[in-house]
Amino acid sequence: MEVELNIKGQNLSLQTGIIARQTDGSVLVKYGDTYVLCTVVAEKTPKEGLDFIPLTIDYQEKAYSAGKIPGGFFKREGKPTDKEVLVSRLIDRPIRPLFPEGFNYETQGIASVLSYGDENIADILSIIGISSALTISDIPFNGPVGAIRVGKIEDEFILNPDNEESEKSTLNLVVAGTEEAVTMVEGSALECSEEILVEALKFAHAHIKNIIALQKELQKLAGKSKREIINVEDNKFIKEAILDIISEKVEHALFIKRKLERQQALDQLLNECLQSLNTEEISQKVYGTSNKDLSLEIKKQFDKIIKQIMREKIIKNGIRLDGRKPDEIRPITCMVGLLPRVHGSALFTRGETQALVATTLGTSEDEQKIDSLEGETFKTFMLHYNFLPFSVGEVRPLRGPGRREIGHGYLAERALSSVIPSKEEFPYTIRVVSDILESNGSSSMATVCGATLSLMDAGVPIKAPVAGVAMGLIKEDEKILVLTDILGMEDHYGDMDFKVAGTENGITAFQMDVKISGINYEIFKHALEQAKQARLFILKKMSETISEPKKELSSHAPRIYTIKVKPEKIRDIIGTGGKVIKSIIEETGVKIDIEDKEGIVKIASPDEASAEKAIEIIKGITQEAEPGKIYMGRVTRIADFGAFVEILPGVEGLLHISQIADKRIQKVSEILKIGDQIPVKVIEIDELGRTRLSRKEALREIEGRTVTKK
Repeated sequence: MEVELNIKGQNLSLQTGIIARQTDGSVLVKYGDTYVLCTVVAEKTPKEGLDFIPLTIDYQEKAYSAGKIPGGFFKREGKPTDKEVLVSRLIDRPIRPLFPEGFNYETQGIASVLSYGDENIADILSIIGISSALTISDIPFNGPVGAIRVGKIEDEFILNPDNEESEKSTLNLVVAGTEEAVTMVEGSALECSEEILVEALKFAHAHIKNIIALQKELQKLAGKSKREIINVEDNKFIKEAILDIISEKVEHALFIKRKLERQQALDQLLNECLQSLNTEEISQKVYGTSNKDLSLEIKKQFDKIIKQIMREKIIKNGIRLDGRKPDEIRPITCMVGLLPRVHGSALFTRGETQALVATTLGTSEDEQKIDSLEGETFKTFMLHYNFLPFSVGEVRPLRGPGRREIGHGYLAERALSSVIPSKEEFPYTIRVVSDILESNGSSSMATVCGATLSLMDAGVPIKAPVAGVAMGLIKEDEKILVLTDILGMEDHYGDMDFKVAGTENGITAFQMDVKISGINYEIFKHALEQAKQARLFILKKMSETISEPKKELSSHAPRIYTIKVKPEKIRDIIGTGGKVIKSIIEETGVKIDIEDKEGIVKIASPDEASAEKAIEIIKGITQEAEPGKIYMGRVTRIADFGAFVEILPGVEGLLHISQIADKRIQKVSEILKIGDQIPVKVIEIDELGRTRLSRKEALREIEGRTVTKK
């Protein structure tokens, strides 16, 4: 069974019933030459005691899909690449909120790229495919979900831009949503205005509705009856018993300003509930048996009560857990240059969230090589995010970066990418590392702010400072409150996490996730405007510490100098078998990187003197003869008709016998011999590049200068 929809001149096809038939739902999504197989499987029996949706989404790219064989020793796909992790997160975010409350069947969705045609479409097709597979399966799901990518060239929005259009686009926006509302927004922009972003959202949602209609058409043809979820009603006895214990204390504990003290107070209340209620007597009364452990049910009901009270109090009073108003930002402090040996460093603290950010400058040897399905590429700007366990007072092993670290680092990197100077302007590889030392919400946006400060401290000539803020939402029926700079608990119990980063002139990156069925344009617009005011405030606070990049690099940073030469001169710099370039490196201690086609030579050195020496040598090698100029040359060959004289390294000219002296000579060897150092003047360089020299004219000019001086 197959359904199709024409999008931008190509058919989007959803096909089921042919392959992967032992899944609960499988859909092959096709668009142009890109095919993605999307499958979902859920366990047949529910898992008890879960307080989260047990959903795992995996995206994988097969090397064969692009006609490639994997590199490395084993010649097969290995652990997920950063891109695969990021797309897995991208698929998960709009899908997860649409599972019904109480869903506790462990579920896995896998999106496998089988044919790789366009790098800008596989992730979009994966969202559509997983949603379609869930929609036709027996797994309970409140979808379907559609997704679309939006670009912008000049004043026109572009639907699913291809590679060529993406190069010209000032906007890269992925939008996912239901028929009624938007559930996820993610992307980057070149300082885009809030108004343009709202219009792009409306443009995307119109097309999303068509994709949802296509999924519903497939559901009519191939959909299964949904499993029944047995909604376990809240145990009223336990809920009321918890309220009796904590009612007089909970509000005081919940609105303690500091995170750890608040959590300790709430933990103490929970322990009181567990001690009082997790007993054989209560178990017998509630369940008719004295052997049931009630701790999970008590924790579940306690959490629901805390969530309900927090939301009601904030909506009613407009005052948040730490005493702030809805649009108020936590206190901010900034420091730069606190680490003496690094090239640039900053400590950005906002409330109880703190990021230590360091910038390291390297040469082209430090570029990151990426071998992907699109081919081999190199990155000169990298941002890595580390969430350390002590930042939230936890004890756990230090491991490699997980999905969260990769996702937060990528978001911050994208926020700053549009202000990073080009390689021509700043020929360095730049690595920024953010270590989160304290965390109470919005650590990815603290990373953006800290990275900006660190880059400026390192002397990187960024085009403009960038700041970021996380926005939240509490929606109770018709009552709506947008929160600026959310705390961790406001994120956990709230309805939205909307991260917005940008400069004074506009937005550079954004990421919105919701925990409800979606939000409308008015909420989105309101959140953007509130985020703009916050961003401008944060940028002003940052400028009080450092307002522009330092003019000088750290004394510990490498110095990189760029020389432009004629491409044909590159071989002279390298020499036979690399002999010349190796000798320059040995003599000066510098690093030399050459871009053959462009004729660019980059010299990296820890000190200026070594670099200048290398530059002088290279200039000597690449120097070209100038007509009318006198050189001290060396005779290399003698012939009957004249002599060949090397006037520059690798540059020889012909000194005709008639140009050796004022008088007529019979043999060249009467005047010159090989190895003689003689002055010669360049009298002509013909169109074939051959150089004619004159010794007699050089001597006349030199003698004339001497007479004039006397």
